[in-house]
Amino acid sequence: MPETNPIPSAQASLVDHVREHGSHSAAHVQRMLTDFDSVSGADIADLAHFLCILHGRHPGVVDHAANKTADIAARKWLVRAMEAFSAERAFLTKLTVAAGPISGVGASDQSNATVLAQRKALDMLSQSDRDGCALGASFALVLDWHAVRPLLDKVAIKLGVEPREAILPDSDITLDLSRAVNQSAAIERAVNFGAEQILAQHRGLWQLLEARSKARQAA
Repeated sequence: MPETNPIPSAQASLVDHVREHGSHSAAHVQRMLTDFDSVSGADIADLAHFLCILHGRHPGVVDHAANKTADIAARKWLVRAMEAFSAERAFLTKLTVAAGPISGVGASDQSNATVLAQRKALDMLSQSDRDGCALGASFALVLDWHAVRPLLDKVAIKLGVEPREAILPDSDITLDLSRAVNQSAAIERAVNFGAEQILAQHRGLWQLLEARSKARQAA
């Protein structure tokens, strides 16, 4: 995974970067949030199914990062994040079951294989021995999930699943910690790299879901 489009250093905000380059910026996410009544059952099934493939299994990104992090403050944050994502995994599973099976979009549909490859990339990223990489991935995942969760809540209500309030670490706390752990230029680069890779995988997922939706509409 080459280091491209790095997060600016100095006083730049990781929160702002995630908002600009993460799920919030995805056209497919914005379309579903602003006009959810027009979202098809197939699109909902896709959303639940593929997010569950990417983040619905244990151990996940945050769990792996906890095994790679010795910093006391970071570990406290990771414990809270692990608890939050344990609940989010259960929520994703409920949504996936309620949404039902996905439908294919062609004889050569490789969507499952594509997202499984994304999952493998995230596993490798979050188990990296590079100091700060797994932690940066965890920061970005938690921050970006704040943008994903409102959409999942809409899906839950439509499917008759009671949405429970997320217990994710606060964005300000996450931002403060991300700045505190950058004790050297090398660690800062690793944190930024891990964060950017999470955002890249999420952008890829939304592009895939948008392409599947358009393929069904064109069929």
